[in-house]
Amino acid sequence: MTKLSVENVSKRFPTRAEPLVVLRNVSLELGQSRNVAVVGPSGSGKSTLLSIIGTLESPSSGHVFLDGQDPAELNEPLLAVFRNQKIGFVFQDHHLLPQCTVLENVLLPTIAAGPTRREAVDRARMLLDRVGLGDRRDHRPAELSGGERQRTALARALINEPVLLLADEPTGNLDRSTAERVGELLLELQEQEQMMLIVVTHSQRLAGLMSRQLELNDGRLREMTNDQ
Repeated sequence: MTKLSVENVSKRFPTRAEPLVVLRNVSLELGQSRNVAVVGPSGSGKSTLLSIIGTLESPSSGHVFLDGQDPAELNEPLLAVFRNQKIGFVFQDHHLLPQCTVLENVLLPTIAAGPTRREAVDRARMLLDRVGLGDRRDHRPAELSGGERQRTALARALINEPVLLLADEPTGNLDRSTAERVGELLLELQEQEQMMLIVVTHSQRLAGLMSRQLELNDGRLREMTNDQ
């Protein structure tokens, strides 16, 4: 069964004085089709943790295993392929290419595998239908609302059928009602795709939608209880 294991991960950044310790022996396990929210104050290391899980940064110590593979064992070309095929990313800023249509933006992650296949185009169209943008495929990002741009980014994150979706403040730039719709859509798609989902957020509303809530503070990760 697909699983994510984060084992005793620490992250230190060198400074002119003592190293800056951002993560301290963080461990986390997540099974297939499960979700979790990570909350904590600004600067607590939430985005750093997400970057390490997403193989965008390396830990100073510890290991991350995804789908039975330790990405640290891969060279850069193989790591890029692993990341592209196994992990989807949604950020606070949608990072859509302004010159591309909605459909072209969704298809961007498929380019690494060579010429775009018919199956990929069909999946992109299906995903856009599922996020409510089937009639906006030929529009460009400037012609979309903030919520529509983020839904496009969500469809793009799912195009390669990842086993893990990482969302870093996915509703941070949205108004309350739009944020709620995007949060509900995240969970709906996660259930349909049977993937793992980790959401980093300051929003207690969004965190409350997840089946587990963890707090990262002073570099340490701990389970939150219902009375917190």
